[in-house]
Amino acid sequence: MAEISTRLPRALRPFGRGQYRLLAVALAFSLFSAGGWIVAAAWQVVQLGGRPTDLSLVALGNSVGLVLAVLLGGVAADRIPQRRILLACEATRCVAFATAAALALTGAIQVWQLAVIAFVLGAVDGFFYPAYSAWLPSLLPADELLAANGIEGALRPSILNAAGPAVASGLIALASPGLAFLVMAVLQVGAAVTLAIMRSTPLRRELVDESRHVLVESLADLREGFSYMLRTRWLFATLMFSILLCLVILGPIEVLIPFAVKDQTGGGAGSFALVLAAFGIGGAIGSLAVASRRLPRRYLTLMIIGWGLGCVPLVVVGLTSQLWVMVVALFVCGFLFEASSVVWGTLLQRRVPPAMLGRVSSLDFFVSLALMPVSMALAGPVGEAIGIAPTFVFAGSVPILLAVGTLVLARLGSDERAHPLDADGPDAAAVTGAAAAAGLEPPVEEPRG
Repeated sequence: MAEISTRLPRALRPFGRGQYRLLAVALAFSLFSAGGWIVAAAWQVVQLGGRPTDLSLVALGNSVGLVLAVLLGGVAADRIPQRRILLACEATRCVAFATAAALALTGAIQVWQLAVIAFVLGAVDGFFYPAYSAWLPSLLPADELLAANGIEGALRPSILNAAGPAVASGLIALASPGLAFLVMAVLQVGAAVTLAIMRSTPLRRELVDESRHVLVESLADLREGFSYMLRTRWLFATLMFSILLCLVILGPIEVLIPFAVKDQTGGGAGSFALVLAAFGIGGAIGSLAVASRRLPRRYLTLMIIGWGLGCVPLVVVGLTSQLWVMVVALFVCGFLFEASSVVWGTLLQRRVPPAMLGRVSSLDFFVSLALMPVSMALAGPVGEAIGIAPTFVFAGSVPILLAVGTLVLARLGSDERAHPLDADGPDAAAVTGAAAAAGLEPPVEEPRG
């Protein structure tokens, strides 16, 4: 199997391994249904006569569920075989989408019910993504992780932002959002069945002193994860940048883009799906472009700048009345965002000790998205108060200033020069010795100063 993997192009080598192929299929099913939810939930709100504040409520439910669950999800990912967690997540999503379908098809659905379902889906994401991130290095060698993250980075936008929304918009045009919810529930069955036939892998962690209560153990795990984050400069600085970035952009993107499409271009669900598809296609191309090469030497600098520049097209989204201009702007946004995200995912898997990867991945979500509910809650009222255009101009202008400030204040350039990542394994300066690389001993601390 390793020989098959090495004969494939660099960006596709993970597909040479059977277990990864199954994981990719399950992920594709899951992303397809999540992408359909974006359009179906938004247009269900619109059909109910909702305003931006109503869609803010639904988005807020999702973000609150994610933030509340993600830390527990990280602890679980380092203590429970990750395949079991992913299987439970897919089954729960199936129930959530089936519930939305039943309510919508019977005409009983209301905005508050959509918000509750969104809360459940957000909580599921809080368990899913730490487990996925922690499991991937158990299935692939270190030199294929960048490619695997590139594949995920291509699947995520092309399916989540393109194929899923496109199919959902077609189902809405054919019948109603209720039909789209029903199809998403069926797709989740496919994801669960695919994970069910995969093999579990051993935890890359030796659990000791299990005599203590599970709550005490969980709190100790969380404390250890926070301690690692605070003493690791590159991680702490990037997460602080992320929390401010998400506050500025997530609300406008999640809440206001459907109304920008409707009010500025006169488009409907199909136009909204086209805009999401542009973001997705750009992200897929950006992800594959990064995955086809080695990890860049200035990985922190390029990653932070890429995220900052990726927000600038949001200014165009707020100012244009032409759908094609909005499409081009979000294509560029998707390209830069996903290219940087592939580097970030690989960076975590290469520089974080395996025994802590689930917790650090959950901290990545928790810290960077801690203000996401605030952003969601503010986006609708702010958009109504000052207008959609000024909101997008602000959201597109501030991030590049945050990016430059982060690089300068945290001296990330010197950090990446001191910690080069070759293709052979984890950064030796961050994880030293066989026991540390296996996650059985703590890593060498990286000074923040």
